[in-house]
Amino acid sequence: MSETYELNRKHMVESQIRNRGVKDKRVIDALLKIPRDLFVPEIDKIHSHHDGPLSIGYGQTISQPYIVAYMTELLELEGDERVLEIGTGSGYQTAILAEIVKQVFTIEVIKHLANSAEKLLINQLGYSNIHFKIDNGREGWTQYAPFDRIIITAASRAFPEALFFQLTENGIAVAPVGNFFQQLVQYKKKDGQIREKILIGVSFVPLI
Repeated sequence: MSETYELNRKHMVESQIRNRGVKDKRVIDALLKIPRDLFVPEIDKIHSHHDGPLSIGYGQTISQPYIVAYMTELLELEGDERVLEIGTGSGYQTAILAEIVKQVFTIEVIKHLANSAEKLLINQLGYSNIHFKIDNGREGWTQYAPFDRIIITAASRAFPEALFFQLTENGIAVAPVGNFFQQLVQYKKKDGQIREKILIGVSFVPLI
């Protein structure tokens, strides 16, 4: 079965990621390496490379592979960054980040999801550059701020203002913004000012 998953993963990257314009080699290599099937419930493993989100319980989802790749590419990572992730979920996006950057600081409000992700990422996959916190992510993680990059994997009406203060100069943040109608937005901090770029329409679970 593992060989089947590997073939499915390669096909996923070729058909869903490369063919839709994602070009960052770091991102593509991470998606090729990380076994996505480990991050979905047993009942859905056969669909783990499907072109869409999947439920991970507690009203939460693992995002569509393309959206994971696209959002990661929008962070414009070079490899030495400290990244704050709001919404650990199953830990798949966390793993993609950990493959690329120096350190990942990830926050999840749902205790069971946070604990499961930590067990998988640390004990099973052996990552040593991920820091976990169970909390509401809207206030960020002041203890380790500032961060070079911030990524939010759930939608709120507006980007949480407190997080802009935890973003370094020349830092980048990416988040879905909106209620019923959501858009993916890239934020760049320059000269202390936030400049936003509105991108594609998306559909994420609410930030809680």
